[in-house]
Amino acid sequence: MIRGVSGGERKRTSIGMELIFDPPVLFLDEPTTGLDARTANSVLLLLKRMANRGRTIILSIHQPRYSIYRLFDSLTLLVGGRLVYHGPAQDTLNYFSQIGYTCEPHNNPADFFLDVINGESTAVALNKLNNSEELDQEQLSSSLKGIEDRLVEEYKNSASYKETKSELERIVQGQDYSTRPKSRTVTYSTSFFHQFKWVLKKTFKNLMLNPQTLCAEVGVMILLALVTGAVLFGVKENSSGIQNRHEYISGYYRVSVYFLSKILSEVLFLRTIPVIIFSCVIYWMIGLKSTPAAFFIFLFSIILVTHTATSMTLAISADQRVVAIACIFLNIIFIFMKLSSGLLVNLPSVANWLNWLKYFSIPRYGLAVSLNILLCSTGEDFLDEQGIDYSTWGLWQNHLALGIMTLIFLIIAYLKLRFIKKFT
Repeated sequence: MIRGVSGGERKRTSIGMELIFDPPVLFLDEPTTGLDARTANSVLLLLKRMANRGRTIILSIHQPRYSIYRLFDSLTLLVGGRLVYHGPAQDTLNYFSQIGYTCEPHNNPADFFLDVINGESTAVALNKLNNSEELDQEQLSSSLKGIEDRLVEEYKNSASYKETKSELERIVQGQDYSTRPKSRTVTYSTSFFHQFKWVLKKTFKNLMLNPQTLCAEVGVMILLALVTGAVLFGVKENSSGIQNRHEYISGYYRVSVYFLSKILSEVLFLRTIPVIIFSCVIYWMIGLKSTPAAFFIFLFSIILVTHTATSMTLAISADQRVVAIACIFLNIIFIFMKLSSGLLVNLPSVANWLNWLKYFSIPRYGLAVSLNILLCSTGEDFLDEQGIDYSTWGLWQNHLALGIMTLIFLIIAYLKLRFIKKFT
């Protein structure tokens, strides 16, 4: 729960969220539980005003005070899952009086009904004393069972029961009673852009309310950048330096509304800002090409690699309910990507029947930008050795490939969320 928000405010907020869809019928499960008398009364007064405006409200409640009980229009009493009364709330006392249970003066009717059902009312207690001076546990249990059965039978023989039953039969007459579940679709009462505006605002606000997440991401990136930069600080401009670089390079709304809001907020804050800070620290510490063009190509490449990897993670984990299973899949895929990236093995030396794996390796496309950031004379010999095209198109085709992969992974993630089972 959010600190600083009272129980009553949370209850009213929950009710408000349900009202977004403007439902004709509102179901509530014990809306007063955990609230003090004043707050519970204010919540029920709110529901009463909504009912007076034409909305049907059905709720379960335990031992309400009289000021709450008198707000009810209709009352249903259950015992052991069986119906003992259903009808107008103002007629309940009269009904119980007719079957031999009279409410004592100044007693709360709601408490009285529960006492009768549980066999604890004065009328029931006097009845027990008149029938027997002493009852053991078995006899008491049997007596309570007899009271429950009597209450159920009394209601079944009442005019209220017959009237309710005939009304239900009239309503359901001609309805399809097929046991097969009918297909259900979600309808939306607001437009896509209206939902997108508020969900995006909510997502950004949640990020701002949890600054430790962003701080942790930035902190980890700065630490990694400093450690990596220190290890590779001022590497020599020869093949040994290339090898060092080679070894240390690492890389209650619509589903579409939620998906876009999540992507825009988290990609901006958790996947872009930390990467920019990481690149700014590590690039100059290592001593790569000191030209603006080379730096921004490096930065753009790192951001694309990060976004592509994030998109792939979303695509794999979108429909996984067990985190451990998603992690296993991701680890296996990243191992194959790393092996086919050219980081551990020279790609031309890989067998032809496995060479196709390189086209699905995210790190490979990031490594292919080495031409623009290395300080060796041209880097052509090294790129030839790695099987990397060092033409202008050879550079930008890697960014294009990363962009296409990102788009494909995001589409897969969205489709998984879109068609995931919503109703159980």
